[in-house]
This record gives sequence, C-alpha cells and structure tokens, in this order.
Amino acid sequence: MAEELGSGRLRPAHPPRTALADVCAAAGIDPATIAPVAGATPGDPARVTVTGVGLRAQDTAAGDLFAALPGSRVHGAAFVAEAVSRGAAAVLTDPAGARMIEDAGAADAVALLVHEDPRAVLGAVSSTVYGDPSHAVALIGVTGTAGKTTTSYLVEAGLMAAGHRVGLIGTVETRIDGRRTPSSLTTPEAPDLQALLAVMVEQGVDAVVMEVSSHALALGRVDGCSFAVAGFTNLSQDHLDFHRDMEDYFAAKGRLFAPGSGVRAAAAVVCVDDRWGRRMAELARSEPPVSTATVCTESEAAGESQTNVAAEWYAGESAVDRTGAQHFAVRGPGGRESAVTLPLPGRFNVANALVAFAILDAVGVGVGTAAGGLASVAVPGRLERIDRGQPFLAVVDYAHKPGALEAVIATLRAQTSGRLAVVVGAGGDRDAGKRPLMGAVAARGADLVVVTDDNPRGEDPATIRAALLEGAREAARDGGGAEVREEGDRAAAIDLVAGWARAGDTILVAGKGHEAGQNVAGLIHPFDDRDVVAAAIGRHAPPAAMDGAGDPARRSNTMAENEGDE
Repeated sequence: MAEELGSGRLRPAHPPRTALADVCAAAGIDPATIAPVAGATPGDPARVTVTGVGLRAQDTAAGDLFAALPGSRVHGAAFVAEAVSRGAAAVLTDPAGARMIEDAGAADAVALLVHEDPRAVLGAVSSTVYGDPSHAVALIGVTGTAGKTTTSYLVEAGLMAAGHRVGLIGTVETRIDGRRTPSSLTTPEAPDLQALLAVMVEQGVDAVVMEVSSHALALGRVDGCSFAVAGFTNLSQDHLDFHRDMEDYFAAKGRLFAPGSGVRAAAAVVCVDDRWGRRMAELARSEPPVSTATVCTESEAAGESQTNVAAEWYAGESAVDRTGAQHFAVRGPGGRESAVTLPLPGRFNVANALVAFAILDAVGVGVGTAAGGLASVAVPGRLERIDRGQPFLAVVDYAHKPGALEAVIATLRAQTSGRLAVVVGAGGDRDAGKRPLMGAVAARGADLVVVTDDNPRGEDPATIRAALLEGAREAARDGGGAEVREEGDRAAAIDLVAGWARAGDTILVAGKGHEAGQNVAGLIHPFDDRDVVAAAIGRHAPPAAMDGAGDPARRSNTMAENEGDE
C-alpha cells in the first residue's frame, strides 16, 4: 500500500534510493560544492541517498530532500532544523537560505545543495528522486480556462472503457484506478505531484489524466513531467490577479505546446472554437511541430471559414432529450463518423467531448470504444441536479468566471419553461476585474439574481458583493430585465430562491460546485451548496411534490460544466 502523509499527500511504499550525485545532475549543481556530511566528502556525495522530496518541514520523512524555498513571508530555511530532526538527508535552497542555515549552525548536520533558483529545478529534481514516473505512463495534460475538469473525466471514462488502469489528478479529487482521495490544488506542487505519479505507477496505473492549471505551469509544478498528449479547451478572462494580462495568461498555458518548452507534449489537441485556440494550434505547429489535432463544434463549412483551416474533428448539431443528455454525431479524421450520447447538456460540453475524443484517439482508443465510456460519465458539482421531488429544477455548478457562468445560464435557459434564478458571488483575493462582469452576465440571463458571498477569504465580503451588484444593476438598467437582490448569507440566499421557485422554474447556485467548505477570513467553515439546496427545497417545496422529503438529497450527475484554475 502507498504511504499517506498529512492532508492526503501520498508517497510510494517502495521509493527508489537516489544518489545525491544524481540529484545534483538533475539540478545542474556541481557535486563538489556540497558541504561535508555524515561520512561524505565535498567531492563524494554518492554515499548520501534520498528517497523523497518535501516542501513542508512538518511532513518531512526520513531520507527526504527538504526544499527550503524563499516565501512571501518567511524563508523555508527557517524550518531546516525541524526537517533535519525528522530525518531529512539533504536540503535544496538558494544562497540566502544557505546563509541562514550556516548562521544557525545547521550546515554540518545535512548535505546542502545550493541553487540560484531552486524552484526552477524542483520539478526535475522531484522527478529524478521518484524514478521519473511520468515516463512509465501515458501522461495526458488538459489545460484551458474552462472545461478542464469535465474533459478530464471524459478522457478517464474513455480510457477505462478501453481497459486501461487510469489515474486522475484534478480540482475535485484524485483517483487511482477508480479509488478517490480529495484534492487541495488543481495541480499539486512538484514534489507531491511526482510522489503521486510514483504511487500510481506502483499500483499498476498505465495512463494518467491531469488538469494543468496556469498557476502550475507558471510556477513550474509540472516541470519534470513527460506529457504524451496535451489538450487545450479555451481561454477567457480569469486569474488576472496572478497573470499580468491575457497575453501572460495565454503564454502560461502555452508552455504545454510551445517549441523549446521543457514540458511541451509529444502530441497536441486544441479546440479552435475561439481565437485563443487558433493561436494555440499555431503554436503547437511551430517548428519543430508536434502532431496536432484540432476540434471544432461549428459545422465543417463554418469551421473552415472561421479558422481558415479545416479541423480534424467536428461535431454535428445536438438533439437534447428530456434528461438533458445530448445526441450528436462526431466526425473524425478521414471522414469517420460516430453517433454519440453525452449525458451532459450545453454546447460547451460538446466541445469538451470533442477534445476528449481527439485525445483518446491520440493514445489509441477508438471513437466507438470511447463513446461507450462517455455515455455514463458524471462530474461532481458541474451542473449537478439536486432532486428531492420538487416541481422545479435545482442545479449547483462551479462556474466562477464570466464565460463559464454565461454558458451555464444559456444552457439552463434553453431547458426552462418558466423563470430562472441565479445565486452568484465571487471569491476574495482573486481577480477583482471579473466581478462586475459576472454580475452583468447573471442579470442579462436570469429573471432573479441574488448576489451573495462565495469564498471571501481575506477580503471584506461587502466589497466583493458591491462589485457584482454594480455590474448586475447596470445590466438590468440596460434591458437585462432581472430583479437584483443582495443577501450576504449564502444559506439565506439559497433559501430565498428555493422559496421563490414555482413549477417549471429553474434555480442555479453558482460558484462553489463540489466544494464542501466556505473560506471566510482564512477559516474554512463546513458548507456544501448541494446539501444546503436540498435542505432549502425540503423547507419550501409543496409536500405533494416531496416524495423523498426527509431523505438525503438525491443528486443526479446528469449535468456537468467547466472548471477553473484554482
């Protein structure tokens, strides 16, 4: 069995013993610069071995290389004594960290590796220490502003239908051959990621699907990974609190596709429905090009005029049945055509499915086999229906950016005979520029908008709500037509729309999806939109409609949506 450390971090049960000389080679460090330690000499680091890598002193295991990195508030070198007390065999740090360690008198207790920018080599070092696990699997990376989670689940389903043992790494959870463990980051830090990949290899996984966030690419979390295929879904405004502008955001995503990038995938799949996708396809085909498949949800003729190049994969028009499932034809390279049933509504999910089909094709899974897997896929917190027998539709979704919210509202509006209410907020300490845009999108598409708190984190919740309200009220004045209300208490906001809804209406609670907590002033309070919606329905829906009243919420994952880069 794999070893599980704090907070769900996994390590292989039988890691390789890696000579410090090999660690130095991965980091580009001259072994002669290593300080003497425990019988080794500066020119003979081979007698020191490491079996793991850690960033947190409290999680250090015996034999670890402790990465003491500079932080925004404190340097990791301040915790070297604790790491050494827990058995660290070596420390990787920068010159400032080395001086701190020497001044504390700890330099003689541990092998000290010094690099000008240790974070830049941490991925390669971690990969080396854990035996380069990404080379032992077909590693598939999925990036883009929206759709990463859904597309990853679709690819996982297709791989499993083809008989593969699959690993999944993403926002909602990590899965190893179907077994679940929670996720804290869309893409883990490099040491945790390489350890996790090693666990998957140890447990017989032969293919891994991983969501790759722009943060992970910019911060080097996936450095040291060897990607067989990379998929790109789309790009729209998000994370401009982290990236300078949209060009910087695009460049971060482009590391998976750009010539000269250390993480450029061997093959690329790109959705060219937007201009960013068309640019990404050009980047992937830049000299020296990699094998690149493009997908388009327009008709074939429209796709050619829009992209100025024929895509390899197209989707026909969708027919939506009463469950929300879509039926459409997929046309692949050479004119191959297959009928597909996708249990997820929304044209954006057709685009996600096309990306998944092309990725699966790139690793040898045929469309017919893949379609069988996709026909029953479910994605937690993505257009997830909450069904307690009520006469209206209640949906929880993770949409927390303007483009994703607009797509979800359009999908629900098309399926709603009555009115549509949207509960929406925005996260604190994140891109503030998208807040009025989200309020405006909600007001243009809904009959009732209730602005509430999402995860305010360290910000004043009222300030966040004010920005959304400004956008919503301006859109309503310009003809959006929605009634706009403010209710800071998220549970009360949900209760409000549950009491408002009548037969044939739809209520959408957006922003948190699968999350089971609410971050207020840095503290995580238990809060799951799905449970709160179910409880509110129980209080308000007519008793005659409540066949399941008193029972836990009956959740139906027949709807799914797009994902962001947290």
